[in-house]
Formats: sequence, structure tokens, C-alpha cells
Amino acid sequence: MERGELVPLEVVLDLLKEAMVEKAKAGTKGFLIDGYPREVVQGVKFEAEICPCTVVLYYEVTEDIMKQRLRHRGETSGRVDDNEETIIKRLKTFNDLTVPVMTHYGAKAHTVSIGVD
Repeated sequence: MERGELVPLEVVLDLLKEAMVEKAKAGTKGFLIDGYPREVVQGVKFEAEICPCTVVLYYEVTEDIMKQRLRHRGETSGRVDDNEETIIKRLKTFNDLTVPVMTHYGAKAHTVSIGVD
């Protein structure tokens, strides 16, 4: 994360699976997973190992808004990985890996535009 890269697939998948199994035991009927999948391979592996996805929401915002929000988070949260260099790397990772997720999910994918003309 500090280098602006994604957390390894297996680590995230294991954490999600563990949390979902526990909540399912308690009677949870569905899940909203924020910020996942961040790349197509994550979604494919998630559906193969855990369960099918029914809907994907994509909040479309400008890069300026994303930079502004991440800088603010860095100022207020104390996270060391919210600095200008890492933010630029994250945005490249996002554009290269995350944007194609919407195409992959096709009709399951829905876009919510915020601050985009």
C-alpha cells in the first residue's frame, strides 16, 4: 500500500472470505464490499472461490477530486501512504487495473457520476 500498489490477491481474498463466512453464520443475507474488486482477476477469483457477484457500483469522479480527497485523508488520518507520490501511483494503478473491471462485469456494472460533466 505504501508503494501505491494493491495488496496481494490471496491476502485480500482470505480476509474477505473469513469475514463473510462469519457474517453468514450470523444470518447476513448479503454483502456490500467497498473498493473490491480492484482488478479483473480479483473479481474472477472471488466469484470462483466465494460467491457470484450480483452488482458492481463504480463511483466515477475526476482525478482532481480523487487527489483532493486522498490528500485530505492523509492530513487527517495520519496515514503515511497518502502522499503526493503515492497518490499519483495509485491513480495509475486505478486507471490500468480497476477501470477494466466495469467492462468485465458488463450489465452487472452501474456507474454513479460525481462531479463529472
